[in-house]
Amino acid sequence: MSTWHVAEEDLRAYAQGELTAPLLWSADTHLAACAQCRALLADVGDPVALDAGWERLDAELDAPRPGWVEALLTRVGIADHTARLLAATPVLRRSWLAAVTFLLLATVGVVHTAGSPTLFLALAPLLPLAGVALSYGPTLDPTYEMAVVAPMHGFRLLMIRTLAVLVAGLGLNGLATLALPGYGLRALAWLLPALALTATGLALTPRLGPVLAPSLVGGAWVAVLLAAQAAQQTAADPLAPFTAAGQGVAGAVAALAAGLLFLVRDRFDLFNGSAE
Repeated sequence: MSTWHVAEEDLRAYAQGELTAPLLWSADTHLAACAQCRALLADVGDPVALDAGWERLDAELDAPRPGWVEALLTRVGIADHTARLLAATPVLRRSWLAAVTFLLLATVGVVHTAGSPTLFLALAPLLPLAGVALSYGPTLDPTYEMAVVAPMHGFRLLMIRTLAVLVAGLGLNGLATLALPGYGLRALAWLLPALALTATGLALTPRLGPVLAPSLVGGAWVAVLLAAQAAQQTAADPLAPFTAAGQGVAGAVAALAAGLLFLVRDRFDLFNGSAE
């Protein structure tokens, strides 16, 4: 067996990261098999630098591995902290997306059986509203504490998450709409009500809270549909919210709610999740 060992001055240079090849390669190989040189390296090394190195290693090993959503967001240029906050949005998790997909597929199946898109048009606007409600506030968002200490304006964080929810929710709704080609543009009559409900729920959140606000808005939507159904003259006629006039009203409500949301944007920095 070879009796060669790494010289002490070379071990000092190795510990300080100053040893160069080819001595560095020889030292690496030898240290892996020589307990005597490893012990001497521990003696000549800087304990402060060694502790710092272990801390960096522990932090790297303990750091959560980014999921596919976070990795995709960072790859397209979104900042790391923003991507993590977005990836933590509850409605971007597979369980929520799978549940929404199943619900939409079941609804489309009912539409084909009943021969009317009313059920789909009534349900589709509620999904983005529910998604946004789950994405902000201490009651429903399990990552709320992380969002509170995030280095960004509360309203900006809300808008980032709302955009993510709308992209996912409206995207799924749009794919479900493609399964109803026989109804033409009428199958898209859910879009403006969805925007109106979501914007109204957000605008009322600082005053009523993240649970009550969307609950009242969703309840009002159901009440409007029931009233429209009671006023419906024949079963073949579309409900009032899905007519041209109803779409105009939905667009106006969406615009007014967006304006109100802009006016109360600063209140989201003080918002604690409960009604005032």
